[in-house]
Amino acid sequence: MNMRINGFSGMDIDSMVKSMMTVKRVPLDKLNQQKQILEWTRDSYREINSKIVQLSDKLQKMSFSDATNTQKSTVSGNTTAVRAEATAEASSVPFSITEIKLAKQAQMQNSSRLEIANQPTAKVTLDTTLADLTGTATPSYDLNINDKSITFLSTDSLSVVIARINSSIPTVTASFDEISGKLSITSKEHGKAITDTGTGGAQQSSSLNTALGLTYTPPQAGEVSISNGTDSVKYALTDNKLKINGINLTFLEETTATNPSKITTQSDPTKAVETIKSFVDTYNELLGLLNGRISEQKFRDFQPLTADQKKDMKEDDIKNWEEKAKSGLLKNDSILSAAVNSMRTVVTGNLKMLSEVGITTGQYYEKGKLQIDESKLKDALTTNPDKVLNIFRGSVSDVNSKPLFSEMRSELNSTLDMLVKKVGTSKLDSNASMTLKTESIMGEQLKQYNKRASEMERKVSNWETRYYKQFAAMEKAMSQFQSQSSSLASYFQ
Repeated sequence: MNMRINGFSGMDIDSMVKSMMTVKRVPLDKLNQQKQILEWTRDSYREINSKIVQLSDKLQKMSFSDATNTQKSTVSGNTTAVRAEATAEASSVPFSITEIKLAKQAQMQNSSRLEIANQPTAKVTLDTTLADLTGTATPSYDLNINDKSITFLSTDSLSVVIARINSSIPTVTASFDEISGKLSITSKEHGKAITDTGTGGAQQSSSLNTALGLTYTPPQAGEVSISNGTDSVKYALTDNKLKINGINLTFLEETTATNPSKITTQSDPTKAVETIKSFVDTYNELLGLLNGRISEQKFRDFQPLTADQKKDMKEDDIKNWEEKAKSGLLKNDSILSAAVNSMRTVVTGNLKMLSEVGITTGQYYEKGKLQIDESKLKDALTTNPDKVLNIFRGSVSDVNSKPLFSEMRSELNSTLDMLVKKVGTSKLDSNASMTLKTESIMGEQLKQYNKRASEMERKVSNWETRYYKQFAAMEKAMSQFQSQSSSLASYFQ
């Protein structure tokens, strides 16, 4: 423990030791500054990694036809019975859905409302127990459906029964409607039966089903009638979904011919325009970030501050100093420079086609940023959507085509591979505060810095202890000398 010692000598030993230790701490301070620079550099790389992953993920989603679909279907007439979603290959021929008979899942349900035993007017709720419903002393009930077995106690409430069924049997959904007083166990999949084997696989109903009066209704196929004004066709339904003329139909209500739904499809480039604009915005943001870090000014005179230096500075001064110390850490970085070149190369390779649909590069000082003539892009998507989308998604008929989205993503993934190896980032995590792996070049460097700093700290501590011991010994010697001198002087008085 460092203490201020002012003995016979009158010296400020704390100050003297501190002054001597300042020289000894110089190598340690420099090492900690190097370590801080490494950590700041890793943080900067990590931020860039997250931005690259975000663009890569966006490119993957944009490669699907839904993201750049230029067709839109509209439902008129009976608008609640059906939902229509046009795909990229949707036909513009209108048609009507004249009748809908919905397909139904297999279900087990009580035919009449549940009642509390001997209290027919009492309301059954989710808190009602099995004992309340049966009025018997049966201690437990079994449920054996779809090769899954559950045992319930008579004291279990309906809410417990439902929760355990839903958590234990993945193929069904249990629910209770307090208004109708009916408990339902419904198959999650259309067309799939529910098997009820009873205890031990016996061919009888489970005791729970018998006690509550649940009866089985097998799955029922549905049917829909569709007419184009000239021809009318009936389609069987298994799951209340159907794709006709490139349009995905989802049937929601049963209808009759007196209340049909009319489906019309027309060109609508809005979604495709939004997707392409989103790509350009994200591309420009990443390109701007990379170019900024590559060309960022470096202030060599501003090194990371030591703890002692910070003690004598204001918070704002510390912040301003560290902003300059962090500046230029990735100046002319080879990984970032390669990433910029690869991104711009992909765009340049498609620039002629891009410019024809309203996408160009800006002025030279904008360093490759893209600009959109939205009106020109919209017109191109309306008049010839395949030409535009083939640039970004590729052509189905041309297997040798190099779509911009997939080519760009491939280049970004190469950059991510280099960052993972050097920094310990992730190719999948877009979080800017992701945990960095220690198995990386910079991770190993950080380990070495920590090891060397720990060794230096120990040496500095030993030196400091030695200095205090030496001064303490000097004080003791001088004190003894004074005592002896006083004793000798007394003989001459």
